[in-house]
Amino acid sequence: MLDTFYLLIGVALLTAGGEGLIRGSLGFAKRAGVSPLLSGLVIVGFGTSMPELVVSANAAINGQPDIAIGNVVGSNIANILLILGLCATITPLAVSPLSLRRDATMVIAASLLFILLASGGPLTLIDALILLIALLSYLVWTYCTEKNIAAPSGQLHIAEAEEIEKLPKSITLTSVEIIGGLALLIAGSQILLKGAVGIATGLGVSEAVIGLTLVAVGTSLPELTISVIAALRRHADVAVGNILGSNIFNILGILGVSTLLQPLAVTGRVLVFDQWVMLGVALLLFLFLCTGRKLSRIEGGILLLGYLSYLAASYLFFSA
Repeated sequence: MLDTFYLLIGVALLTAGGEGLIRGSLGFAKRAGVSPLLSGLVIVGFGTSMPELVVSANAAINGQPDIAIGNVVGSNIANILLILGLCATITPLAVSPLSLRRDATMVIAASLLFILLASGGPLTLIDALILLIALLSYLVWTYCTEKNIAAPSGQLHIAEAEEIEKLPKSITLTSVEIIGGLALLIAGSQILLKGAVGIATGLGVSEAVIGLTLVAVGTSLPELTISVIAALRRHADVAVGNILGSNIFNILGILGVSTLLQPLAVTGRVLVFDQWVMLGVALLLFLFLCTGRKLSRIEGGILLLGYLSYLAASYLFFSA
């Protein structure tokens, strides 16, 4: 019970910290005259992945590679199957042609890159540099293709920034939001890891299972919040764009930074099962989006059922 309490408190602190950091960063960007396009692309798109980054980096430093890698792979699976599945049941999710061609394709490419690097053994400094260079290249590519803010894809990232409400109005409140958000993220990651390891020990399952499921869903709550709000407001492009951007950053950015801190060994179950699920759901999403360039309610239901099946398989067949 105490470990479950730690897990829930950790998730709550990570969620509050992530939202505070995003609001503070957007407030600072607005005061500094940063374009809405860049704010939506970088601050919101990557800010929602900060809980994953802090948890995976912390796990890497603490010598817990199963949680560090499982958190990233599990978050990417949950983002598509759980979050987009849930949002699509609220309202059909359309996607712009550019997002489909560039971002959805990049999610598949990033997944393939991870599989390729993982096949060579533990992720090393060279692998980290490859991932981070790929992320930088994607950012430059994205900004160059969207600097005309009249373009639909440019408007998408501007709309992402507009989904965040109640931005701090003074420099003092902005600083408090940023520093407080970071502090909550760090504290939340420590508490969540303590609870996750305790639950894994108590249930007799591996840390990889906990990282791929409980930790992954917990750290994906900012993406869930932004995407569900966007879906309720019928801003379908924002919901899809937020998830695609998050999945790209999870693999290229979070694994890149975590591997810089400590080489990460990829566990057996990730190699034989989870990485292929991650690639498979990315391909399935691309297929769904290609059929009419939208995610229908029926397809959303299929994704949700897929996540339930994934959870069942994780605990029944790969819990050791």
